[in-house]
Amino acid sequence: LKSLEKGWQKLVINEAKIAQDLEDNWAVVAEGIQTILRREQYPSPYEALKELTRGNVINKESIHQFIEGLTVSDKVKAELKQLSPSQYTGIDLMDEVE
Repeated sequence: LKSLEKGWQKLVINEAKIAQDLEDNWAVVAEGIQTILRREQYPSPYEALKELTRGNVINKESIHQFIEGLTVSDKVKAELKQLSPSQYTGIDLMDEVE
């Protein structure tokens, strides 16, 4: 354990690179969108997102454009637009669906 602790202390975290990697990968919020849509009983949320994410560029603009095209309330759209790769963990949404 001491050796492991010593090794951990040598790690250097490149926070800027991690932040950029997340910003470049908006597809990570697709699960959160799907979870919220399931909660709202949106028809076929998986299929709707599959159509968006397969073979397309996924960035903030494309996600927000997708959200605008959904037939859900403005309140739900605002909630969906709050999702971002840097803050989405999925933990908060899991209790909402069960």
